Amino acid sequence: MIGLSVLIPVFNNDVRPLVRALLAQAADWHGPVEIRCLDDGSQEPFRVLNRELAGLPGVVYTELERNVGRAAIRNQLAATARYAWLLLLDNDSRLPDDQFLARYRAGRYLAPVLAGGTVYETSPPADDALHLRWLYGCRREARPAAVRQRAPHGQLTLNNLLIQAGVFRELGLDESLTRYGHEDTKFGWLLRRSGIVVQHLDNPVLHDGLEAASVFLQKSHDAVRNLVQLYRTEGLGADTRLLGAALRLQRWGLSEAVRTTFSLRQTQVQRNLLSARPSLRQLDALKLYWLLTELR
Repeated sequence: MIGLSVLIPVFNNDVRPLVRALLAQAADWHGPVEIRCLDDGSQEPFRVLNRELAGLPGVVYTELERNVGRAAIRNQLAATARYAWLLLLDNDSRLPDDQFLARYRAGRYLAPVLAGGTVYETSPPADDALHLRWLYGCRREARPAAVRQRAPHGQLTLNNLLIQAGVFRELGLDESLTRYGHEDTKFGWLLRRSGIVVQHLDNPVLHDGLEAASVFLQKSHDAVRNLVQLYRTEGLGADTRLLGAALRLQRWGLSEAVRTTFSLRQTQVQRNLLSARPSLRQLDALKLYWLLTELR
C-alpha cells in the first residue's frame, strides 16, 4: 500500500486541532499515514501545548533548539519522512471538511505533484489590523483549480501540496532564502525546468492565521528582497508580473523617476494599507517601489 507522510512545520501556533482533524481522516488515504510536526524554535507556551501530540499514535512531534527558517525545516521534515507521498501543510491551516484526504487519495494518480489551493473566510475579520491580509488572501490567493492550472508551476505554493517524496528530495528547497518569501516560487521553476507535471485540484485548506498589516508588509518587503536575490544570482523571476514591470521601467529609463515620485507618497500609501479599507493597488505600487529601490 502507498503511504503518506504529512509534514507540518510548527512556529508559535497550536497545531493540535489540525493534527487531530488529519488523524480522523487518515483511514481515507487507504494506506499507512504518519504526521510529522517539527517545531522551529517556538515560544515555550506553544511547545507545551503541542508536546501533547507526541503521545498520539501515528504522530511524530520533535523540536529544534533554534529557528532554521521556512525552507530548511521543510527539507528536514522531508528527509525523515517514511512514506512515498508527502503532504506539505502550514501550521495555520484548517481542513475544510471530512473529505480532504479522500480527495487527495482519489487524485494521486493524476500527477506527481498535486496542489490543493487555499481559501479564506468569506466575511472580513473584526480586527481592522487584519483586513489587508484577509483582502490579499481572498483576491490574490484563493483561486479555483481551473484558474491556477493556466500557469501550473507559477501558481504553486508549498502550503497544501501533495508531492512524491522522490521528487521533493531530488529538487529540495533553497535554504539560502532565509527571509520570508519565494522559496515556493523557485521550487515551481525547478519543477518546470525538470518537466515535472503539476496538477491543481479544488481541495483547499482554510488559511486560519491572519497577520496584522504591519507584519504582512514586512514579510512582503522580505519577499521582494528574495525575488531580487533570485534574479541577481540565478537570473530567475523576470517572468513574474512584479519584476517584469520593474525591468521594463529600467529599459525605458523611467525607473528612477517612478521611484522618486512614489517616495513622496510612501507615507500616505502605508497609512492606507494599515487602515480598515486597504487598497491592493496601493500595495502593488509599494512593492514596485521596493523592488526598484533594491535594483538600484
